[in-house]
Amino acid sequence: QVQLVESGGGLVQAGGSLRLACSASGRTFSSAAMGWFRQAPGKEREFVATVNWSGYNTYYAPFVKGRFTISRDNAKNTVYLQMNSLKPEDTAVYYCAASIEGRIATMSVLYDYWGQGTQVTVSS
Repeated sequence: QVQLVESGGGLVQAGGSLRLACSASGRTFSSAAMGWFRQAPGKEREFVATVNWSGYNTYYAPFVKGRFTISRDNAKNTVYLQMNSLKPEDTAVYYCAASIEGRIATMSVLYDYWGQGTQVTVSS
């Protein structure tokens, strides 16, 4: 069992930065792949970034590549999403998710546990 709690969301101006954190409880965190997804009002949830269990393999959605960085600290049971050069279209609820299989994955159905989400709002 893994419980996930996101933090770090908020209101920021376009061009600004935020760092989201997702704290996990449970013994399986260090072997789980972690992902970030987001959902804007009226839109489906979409993949943002993923990192494998070790932290060495990452993958990003094309629309965030070069602006966002996913990382993890297994000693702290935490995964991060550093978001730079934010745009109004990045406004969404951001969710972290854990896949006990351990490999990076872009499909939400491959994730076993989800956090409650944190709101990110980017003003123009």
